[in-house]
Amino acid sequence: MYLKTLHLRQFRNYQDQKVDFTAAKTILVGNNAQGKSNLLEAVELLATLRSHRMARDRDLIQDGEAFAQINATLERQTGVSDLTLTLRRNGRRSVAINGEIVRRQMDFLGVLNAVQFSSLDLELVRGSPEVRRNWLDTLLIQLEPVYAHILQQYNQVLRQRNAFLKKNQDSALSTHTSTPFDFAQDKSLSAQHSELALWDAQLAITGTRVIRRRDRAIQRLAPLAAAWHTRISGSTEILEIKYSPNVPLVQNQPEDVQQAFLSKIQQRAVAEVYRGTTLVGPHRDEVELTINQTPARQYGSQGQQRTLVLALKLAELQLIEEVVKEPPLLLLDDVLAELDPSRQNQLLDAIQDRFQTLITTTHLSSFDSQWLNSSQILFVKAGEISIK
Repeated sequence: MYLKTLHLRQFRNYQDQKVDFTAAKTILVGNNAQGKSNLLEAVELLATLRSHRMARDRDLIQDGEAFAQINATLERQTGVSDLTLTLRRNGRRSVAINGEIVRRQMDFLGVLNAVQFSSLDLELVRGSPEVRRNWLDTLLIQLEPVYAHILQQYNQVLRQRNAFLKKNQDSALSTHTSTPFDFAQDKSLSAQHSELALWDAQLAITGTRVIRRRDRAIQRLAPLAAAWHTRISGSTEILEIKYSPNVPLVQNQPEDVQQAFLSKIQQRAVAEVYRGTTLVGPHRDEVELTINQTPARQYGSQGQQRTLVLALKLAELQLIEEVVKEPPLLLLDDVLAELDPSRQNQLLDAIQDRFQTLITTTHLSSFDSQWLNSSQILFVKAGEISIK
């Protein structure tokens, strides 16, 4: 796939900027806080309808403006598509393909595929389990666009179940502190128990869909990442990626996972009432990253952690290409400066002209002459892009 044009209106610090991409590699050069990352963020939004910066829509719109719009022309083997994402300050976002509004967002997902690699991705190793869950979910949305709907359903049930637990926390605790779900003696508490049982069932059904897809994705990604890691580290380190779901996953069959889900909910029932929140489900999953059987966050240098993240990103590229049958875009946000020359070369050699790549940098000294000669070079200053 090839991104031909990108048009940003009132998005971040871009008032009205159109870019034509004329080479497989585009290098965006400029000082910090000029808008380089904002441009990559726009492409990421078209690919996943999410931003790794976790910004609200209104934060993406210029001050004083009612909306922002991202428009792109994308060429794929199946033809050329015109993509539009409109963000509104006081309303819902909308998406369109070839000028026609798309009602279901998952029908927009999967048209453009992209892998983002930024300095923030080191948090994949160092950060909380939530960071790794968000990374896995973003990858899954591109592999299987329906996953966006599945995840949304689960999060909606989770919010409603949490609200129910919070609302009934005090009454359940004051009445039955030792066995909070022995509700038969009290009609009102019995009704609460019946309603909670409904939420339990919904949580197990929707959560099982999330768990099974996460497990499947990690099983496909892990060997690819391990192979890249072996190559980059010169066979000195072994990377293992393991999905560690909050609900035990003995067999990846829906009925087995649902039963394990409901059993664990029963085990944690007292704790959930005391805490007033849901303690069981994929919102508490972990993705374990180990190097030579040692947790990566405790292991070695920043350079070794960067090798791990680089291996993950190359594996993402490879997996998306295998699934969608076309190479995705690669968005490199100021990462070359973070990598030593050996890792830079590994990355640049892997890319070649196989993936259309957008790269941000503060200076061109990281690139050899061959790269510079074969790349489109754009200069970014205060939300305006120029060619020198």
